Amino acid sequence: MLRRILLPLAQSLRDLTPIVGVVALFQLLVLRQPLPDLAGLLGGLLLVVVGLALFTKGLELGLFPIGEALAHALARRGSLALLLLFAFALGFGTTVAEPALIAIADEAARVAAQGLAIPDTAEARQDYSLGLRYTVAISVGCAIVLGVIRILKGWPVQWLIMAGYAGVVVLTGFAPPEIVGIAYDSGGVTTSTITVPLVTALGVGLASSIAGRSPLVDGFGLIAFASLTPMIFVMAYGALR
Repeated sequence: MLRRILLPLAQSLRDLTPIVGVVALFQLLVLRQPLPDLAGLLGGLLLVVVGLALFTKGLELGLFPIGEALAHALARRGSLALLLLFAFALGFGTTVAEPALIAIADEAARVAAQGLAIPDTAEARQDYSLGLRYTVAISVGCAIVLGVIRILKGWPVQWLIMAGYAGVVVLTGFAPPEIVGIAYDSGGVTTSTITVPLVTALGVGLASSIAGRSPLVDGFGLIAFASLTPMIFVMAYGALR
């Protein structure tokens, strides 16, 4: 029992050690300054280690199993429409709830108001932030649907990814310059705390439920679509606003 508690803590500490080492190295040897509030830093580090261990264990016990179980159940039902509807709802729902997306959407609205791109009012900033969040969420929902179809059809993931990035390059030349950076960042923040575990579990569970599909070869790749499509949708959103 003690080993089951200490092992995740040791793994979290191992994963965080390089980050802590780099920060300490630059602080002490490059900047030549003492670490401010050492007691607070150590206490915060301890909380991060415990939180990361609990989060990782929660993924193993909760999100991954439920995602795979849902994928198995839907595959056994044999309803393509129901499976695609669930894939879209999963992508949309997890993305809307992403804390990182909420933060970047609020920051983008604030900067847009300061740059006079939108009226500097609370209502205008909220509308801009919600519009950006819903655009990204819809794009991720569509991405998961595309990823599920790819698994069902057995399409090679690399060709779809290359075609998607070709579309990103083309749209970059037509989109307003002030939206391009936001679009690129939106692609990154979608692959965060909530979305990644459930979407990955869906792909692996679905691939393992279909004869002739390999969970290793076909089960992964959904996250790549979830990172790619927000860039396309947000640049199109900015061009149409």
